[in-house]
Amino acid sequence: MEKKKKLNMKVQWAKFVCVLVLYLLFLYWVKSWWGLIVIPFIYDVYITKKIKWQWWKEAEGPTRFIMSWVDALVFALVAVYFINLFFFQNYVIPSSSLEKSLLTGDYLFVSKVSYGPRIPETPLTMPLTQHTLPVFECKSYIEWPHWDYRRVKGLGKIQLNDIVVFNYPAGDTICSDMRHQAEDFYRNCYGYGYGLWEVRPNPDSLSAEQRIAYFQQLYHAGRQYIENNRMEFGEIQTRPTDRRENYVKRCVGLPGQTLQIKNRIIYLDGKANKEPDNVQYTYRIKLNQRLEDDVMKELGITMEDLMSLNTLGYLPLTNHAVKELKRRGIADSIELNTEEEEWDIYPLNGNMHWTRDNYGPIWIPAKGQSIDLTLKNLPIYERPIRTYEGNKLEVKDGKIYINDQVATKYTFKMDYYWMQGDNRHNSLDSRYWGFVPEDHIVGKPIFIWWSSDPDRHGFSGIRWSRLFRFVDNIK
Repeated sequence: MEKKKKLNMKVQWAKFVCVLVLYLLFLYWVKSWWGLIVIPFIYDVYITKKIKWQWWKEAEGPTRFIMSWVDALVFALVAVYFINLFFFQNYVIPSSSLEKSLLTGDYLFVSKVSYGPRIPETPLTMPLTQHTLPVFECKSYIEWPHWDYRRVKGLGKIQLNDIVVFNYPAGDTICSDMRHQAEDFYRNCYGYGYGLWEVRPNPDSLSAEQRIAYFQQLYHAGRQYIENNRMEFGEIQTRPTDRRENYVKRCVGLPGQTLQIKNRIIYLDGKANKEPDNVQYTYRIKLNQRLEDDVMKELGITMEDLMSLNTLGYLPLTNHAVKELKRRGIADSIELNTEEEEWDIYPLNGNMHWTRDNYGPIWIPAKGQSIDLTLKNLPIYERPIRTYEGNKLEVKDGKIYINDQVATKYTFKMDYYWMQGDNRHNSLDSRYWGFVPEDHIVGKPIFIWWSSDPDRHGFSGIRWSRLFRFVDNIK
C-alpha cells in the first residue's frame, strides 16, 4: 500500500493514455479488434495494480534470482516475436543465386512494413526460428490455430526489379529427413519417376489429355518411391505458408504481365527488361595460369565458383569478369555455357520445351483477372488454382473440373510474381518452380548491416565496403 501511495497518479494516467493510444492505433492498423480484451490488463499495470505481475520481487533466495532471468527472457522473446512479425527481421544470404548483386554472407535488414506485414497464419511459434528447433530438429511451431491469409496495409507495393524476400512456394511439401528438407520435393518426384520408368512414350506423340495422365503417373511413381524409402527420406510432411523456407530473389515480372525469355534476355509484354548490373552466366573456360587470390577477390570469383569449374567445367562470371580475364590473358578460351535441360523446368508436367535461357511466353496471374483454361495451359496454372488458392481440380473425360463444376475459365484470387536470381545459370527460381503468390511475400531488404566472406577469416573476411549499403542502390 505504501508503494501504491508513493505513485504519482498523474504520471501513471499519462503513461496509460499514451500506451492506450499507441495500442489502439496498432489495432486499427492490423484491423483486429480482438486485442481490445488486453486493455483491462494494461489498465491494471498502470492504474489499479490488482495483479501482482512481478510477485517474484518480494521473494527471497534463488526464486527471485531465477524468476528475474525468466522474466527478462520472456520479455525479450515476446518483443523479438512482435518486432519480427510486424516490423523487420534479419536475413542472411545463404547461397550464390543473387551474386554478384547480393553475396553469400550478406546480412540484410528486411522491412515487413514496406509491402505490409502478414497477420501470422501459424501464430504459435518459437521466436527466432522459421520451422525447426535447433538441436531437437523438430517443428518449432504448432499448426493450430491456423488463420487465413491477411496482409496489413504497407508503405507500397512490389515494383519491377525489386529484390524481395518470400517463402519458398514449392516448400509446401518436404521430406522430413534433414538431408532432403531443402530440396524441391516435386522435382525429386518427377526425377525418380523418370528413373523408374525406363521405357517412356514421347510426350509429343500424346494428346493433351494423355500427357496429363502420363505426367501424373510419373509423379506418383516418384512419390511412391520416396514413401517406400523412409530410411533415406523420412516422412512426407507439409508446411504452412509462413513456415516455409525464406528465399530472396529479384522480381522480374509483375501481376498481369506476359513474360518471355529469349536468349537469356527477359521480355515483359514484348519489351526487354533491363538486366542487373552484375548479372552472371556460366562460361566454359580454359585457364592458362592459376587464379591468384587478389584476382579472385577483385573479380568476385569465389571458392564455390572455382569448385564449379573443377567439377562441372564451367565458371559463373559477370560481363566485367569475362572482359578482364580476356584482357589479362588468364584464359585461353571463354565460351558461354549453352547446355540446357527441359525436364526440370516449370511446369514440370507441361512438356513446353522451355529452357532456362528460352522460356515462355507465360502470363503472370493477377487478382481479379481471368484466363481461358485449356488442357494445354492447365499445367501452368493448376498449381495456383489447386495449391495456392485451395480449389479441388480434376480432369475427367477431357474436361476440367474445378470444385466439381466444369470450368473453361478461372478468375484468380491473388496477385502473383515472377522471381529470378541475378546469377542466372546458378539460381533455382521461378523458371523451376513457377509463380510466387502474394501470400508468400515476406518483405523488402533495406540495407546490408553486416557482410562476411565465407572464403576468408578474421578482419580480412569482413566486406567493409558493403556495410550499411542500401539494397535499392543495387540495380
